[in-house]
Amino acid sequence: MRRKQQDQQLLFIAASSWVLMGAILGFVYVHMGALIETQNLRNKYLQDEIAKVEKDIKEISDIKKQRQDLVARMNIIYQLQGDRTAIVHMFDELARRLPEGVYLRNLRSAGNSVSLQGSAQSNARVSALMRSLSASNWFADPELEVINVREQGGDRLSEFSLSVKRVAKQQKPLEAGT
Repeated sequence: MRRKQQDQQLLFIAASSWVLMGAILGFVYVHMGALIETQNLRNKYLQDEIAKVEKDIKEISDIKKQRQDLVARMNIIYQLQGDRTAIVHMFDELARRLPEGVYLRNLRSAGNSVSLQGSAQSNARVSALMRSLSASNWFADPELEVINVREQGGDRLSEFSLSVKRVAKQQKPLEAGT
């Protein structure tokens, strides 16, 4: 009987241990599942926030690109406005700088280069024109391309062709970072 009672106690302790072990494992399983679910919710929240921030970054990038495009367009407008008045200033400056005895027949402008063709009463007058253009705030680097002396009605005329660079006096362009 004592042996039977010890066997029953041992069986009861073993069964109780198994039940307790199962309860502990069940609790751990449920608790770990809850922790995993909580972490998954945190991860989902962080992913949603990251997606919002990435969307905001893309919008900011698009706005910066639009701003750069607008600044580029504004600079083109400023340049065109400067070019519009530059032609007037160029002709005004030519009229002021043209020495007596020098006559222009042809004027051609391409970009910042201006080609002048004409005649003068002497080579010295052509030199005076070149010095006058060099001293101008609107022109720079005059270069004599051709000069020919010919007789016309008893007078000697110097036919010349020269080029000069136009110095643009324009508004300062905007910078994309400002």
